[in-house]
Amino acid sequence: MQRRPIRFLLSATAFAGGLAALAACTSTRPLASQGPKSSLTRYVDPYIGTGFHGHVFLGANVPFGAVQLGPVNLSEGWDWCSGYHYSDSTIVGFSHTHLSGTGIGDLGDVAVMPTTGPVRVRKGTLKNPDRGFVSRFSHREEQARPGYYAVRLRRYDIKVELTATERVGFHRYTFPKSDAAHLVLDLQQGIGWDLATDTHIEQLNDSTLVGYRYSKGWAVDQRLYFAAVCSKPIRSFASVQVLDTLGNTTPAATGNRLKGVLTFATRAGEIVQLKVGISPVSTAGALANIRAEIPHWNFDKVVAQADAAWNQELHKVQVQASEARLKTFYTALYHTMIAPSVFNDHDGSYRGTDKQVHQNPGFSNLTTFSLWDTYRAAHPLFTLLQPTRVNDMVSSMLAIYQQQGKLPVWHLMGNETNCMVGYSAVPVVADAYLKGFTGFDPALAYEAVRATAMRDEFGLKAVKALGYIPANSEPENVSKGLEYAIDDWCIAQMAKQLGKADDYAYFSQRAKNYANYFDKQVGFMRGRVSPTEWRTPFNPFTSVHEKSDFTEGNPWQYTWLVPHDVEGLIGLLGGEQRFSQKLDSLFVVHGDMGAQASSDISGLIGMYAHGNEPSHHITYLYPYVGQPWKTADQVRFITENFYTTKADGIIGNEDVGQMSAWHVFSALGFYPVNPANGAYVFGSPCVSQARIALASGKTLTIEAKNNSLTNKYIQRVTRNGRPYSKSYITHQDLLQGGTLVFEMGSQPSPTWGVAPADRPKSVLAE
Repeated sequence: MQRRPIRFLLSATAFAGGLAALAACTSTRPLASQGPKSSLTRYVDPYIGTGFHGHVFLGANVPFGAVQLGPVNLSEGWDWCSGYHYSDSTIVGFSHTHLSGTGIGDLGDVAVMPTTGPVRVRKGTLKNPDRGFVSRFSHREEQARPGYYAVRLRRYDIKVELTATERVGFHRYTFPKSDAAHLVLDLQQGIGWDLATDTHIEQLNDSTLVGYRYSKGWAVDQRLYFAAVCSKPIRSFASVQVLDTLGNTTPAATGNRLKGVLTFATRAGEIVQLKVGISPVSTAGALANIRAEIPHWNFDKVVAQADAAWNQELHKVQVQASEARLKTFYTALYHTMIAPSVFNDHDGSYRGTDKQVHQNPGFSNLTTFSLWDTYRAAHPLFTLLQPTRVNDMVSSMLAIYQQQGKLPVWHLMGNETNCMVGYSAVPVVADAYLKGFTGFDPALAYEAVRATAMRDEFGLKAVKALGYIPANSEPENVSKGLEYAIDDWCIAQMAKQLGKADDYAYFSQRAKNYANYFDKQVGFMRGRVSPTEWRTPFNPFTSVHEKSDFTEGNPWQYTWLVPHDVEGLIGLLGGEQRFSQKLDSLFVVHGDMGAQASSDISGLIGMYAHGNEPSHHITYLYPYVGQPWKTADQVRFITENFYTTKADGIIGNEDVGQMSAWHVFSALGFYPVNPANGAYVFGSPCVSQARIALASGKTLTIEAKNNSLTNKYIQRVTRNGRPYSKSYITHQDLLQGGTLVFEMGSQPSPTWGVAPADRPKSVLAE
């Protein structure tokens, strides 16, 4: 996902690490939670996804917190989009904001680096580390668990410990004996594209500093304020502007290469603590956040509170599975709750897209909306497990609409990046409305989705006039057109519910525009130049990153991107038999995608690419033609081989929780093919039992009897003791709680889910 350098790495089956998980679906452990005090954080391994192309955040945070406090490596590049990669052994600081699983690097705000000896204000280089303050470290001397991170900096023999609340990072440093112990506050350093444009730091008293950091990058105008309070009086403080690459400096309180150096004398084993509050509004807000969230110096207490916050969220789903599956499952659930992240002060005030401060908004403002990814499964998962936050997320999106004139596309720290294609906030807003969420204004919600769809940008003018985007007029036109059709279907369903008959008809017609990109002669979606002309030459395997008709993919992958009208797609492909045959072919066909294909096209099974989001629903299409056992085959292969307990255990870019949300849903046994029709298609449960605590106070119990690696096929289903023949279940049925029992077997059932009446449908009968 996301705009990234052209770089290609094909991971055909990712068996490395997969064999270690071969027994992962066998239930060898009891229910993961046996009481309110039991810990589920012990199953979370934050290192999973820090290798390969996972790009996940490593460090200390709380669920959906504004602060992600963790290490930043000296190395840079695409695999360091989060600032950290497991292959690295260098640290240049501990920053308070990070992205998790994105394909563009940004943030890394307010980095702190503890040092001893002569003052150094440069990071250094791999060739000349002694010319900077970079330190080596070893994974053997590093710890990471939810809400806590620790490491020893070998160069300085300093033990670093980090924890966090929502808006405050808490540092604990154990120093050696030194007459020159330092904390370097680096306001110049950022991650990836991030570039400081204006920064400021000043000392208020012998223990407190305040300042701000403005930067540009993916977020073109990011503004962050901070306050830092030290537990030990500062012996001396210097603020300098770095003038050149040689490290020459001049005293300065403001500049774009600013470093602040706090100096102390320390005894052997002396602990120095630092609290850093951040705010999108002001330094006063940052100080107030510290007072509100950590008014003491009890580091261990904050660690315990962070662990408790994570446990509270993880306890919403208690599963029975093998040790390996418990680790992949709870790590995945953990990854879904790093973002969207809080973007306001403790008093609720925040700085909007309009750069104005908004007070008392009536909701908790959030940011980091990776919607092209997360609308598919992460947000539907939130509707089950995070109902209060769903209202906050939608309210945040509606506020963004009011401030910028359209719903967010990829929103980051008060900035619209316009990254990726489609207006993918629409399925999120529509899904929440159609599922009955009431914590936002429905009239404003409909106004927002409709206004967003009626703009003229990014090919929409052609969509309104022609029903398709001419291939010679707009890059990534097929991908944009297919995403727009999904979004328009969602608007149509909202219009229908609201009694807007004309809009329902109009957007229902636009929802069928996907057919305008399908060429029956070749059997694929492709670029259309005019009503009578297709883009040539045509090769269904070729993928050219950012310079073709497709976004991070090829026709083999995008032809299936019609989750809102699978029946219509079946018709385009020539009926159920030909649909099934072509779907079978997707998982076995091989071809050269070319040297310019996106790195995101990873996790390949044939041409199916699990490492990128447009493929995520495809394995669940077989039940639409009465072949649910084929879904079981593919889902089980993916859960066993593409989600492992190693650092490279996520097969592609984590994408802010979407890759993990797929795993959470699939392990439980179902997945939302259509992101807004309120239905989940059954697959093959990978845990033997699960208890889901629902917001209503009810409990949904899922049991997979006789579940094992070989017993992966659903034979029959009962719901609350009664036979349940459908191969899908609705959101409203799940919310009723009760018991859902899958009886598993080693051979496909010839009857379960086969009858047309039992198959999933794009529009459910009322």
